[in-house]
Amino acid sequence: MSESHPTATTHFGYREVPVAEKQKLVGEVFSSVAGKYDLMNDLMSFGVHRLWKRHFVATSGVRPGDRVLDLAGGTGDIAALLLPRVGEKGEIVVADINPEMLRVGRDRLLDRGLLQGLRWAQVNAEALPFPDESFDAVTIAFGLRNVTDKQKALAEMQRVLKPGGRALILEFSRVNQDWLKPLYDFHSFQVLPRIGKLVARDAGSYRYLAESIRKHPDQATLKAMMEAAGFRNVEVRNLSAGIVAIHRGYKV
Repeated sequence: MSESHPTATTHFGYREVPVAEKQKLVGEVFSSVAGKYDLMNDLMSFGVHRLWKRHFVATSGVRPGDRVLDLAGGTGDIAALLLPRVGEKGEIVVADINPEMLRVGRDRLLDRGLLQGLRWAQVNAEALPFPDESFDAVTIAFGLRNVTDKQKALAEMQRVLKPGGRALILEFSRVNQDWLKPLYDFHSFQVLPRIGKLVARDAGSYRYLAESIRKHPDQATLKAMMEAAGFRNVEVRNLSAGIVAIHRGYKV
């Protein structure tokens, strides 16, 4: 059954929900955790997400003068790292479907004096309000797994890229070391929701986020999805034994 069918269901963590409801449910999660999003990522990754993001940007190939679309970028983390790379003549459009995430990120970067070269837009990754071939690069870090129709979002990313442009996806993926899997599962499903309840008074959102990682396509599946969306020369780089992976694909 297609994801666009009105009676179709999709996963919200380990629950099956109507496709039309997932966006609202994900929105409630991120409205709930927006103010503590950095803390959430620290808890989920033992703080290593900051290193992953720096490596993601350092290997992005983004150059001075580039126009970059940062999807699910509401926290502003990736945009702040990209700004020195695009320089004074470049531009970063920080896009997120959740207004609370955008507000938190915009306020954070304004507090750091970061204003020039940044635009903020509330958008749905499945229906981007930008013309064809309008960006040199599209980035999305820890956001694709929360999109309802990932294939549609990938097609939209490909559409708005200029020829020669690239999509860069940083996302939790499939652990490839057997010894690490039980430790990772224990942390995700036993420790994380308890800490979420203690620190953020919200165990449910943290449980959903752990479940959403397990439901996300693994490295090979996401690579095939990018190829189906029209990307070429798709590369996958695992970080931290596959806890996260960087997927990179080019528009020919």
